[in-house]
Amino acid sequence: MNVLKRPIITEKYAALNEVGKYAFEVGRNANKVEIKKAVEKLYGVTVEKVATMRSIGKKKTKYTKSGAVTGRTSLIKKAVVTLKEGEVIDFYSGI
Repeated sequence: MNVLKRPIITEKYAALNEVGKYAFEVGRNANKVEIKKAVEKLYGVTVEKVATMRSIGKKKTKYTKSGAVTGRTSLIKKAVVTLKEGEVIDFYSGI
């Protein structure tokens, strides 16, 4: 099972990066302990706190010639990780 799927880089979470908080999309079954260990192992930082949230998929309807097609976007789980003061994760180092 892959715990960390990808970092979330938006304007909202970029503002939190200034304070030492970073957001990741994580697996649905991942718990806070697994997320903390994965971030510490992958980025070599010390994690103080992990906050998780589930984002329920939205209902979407697309109108076509043959009628309306209704569906739902997928459910995702996010984790906001607070690092120890003075530590930084650089997402742009490989670019």
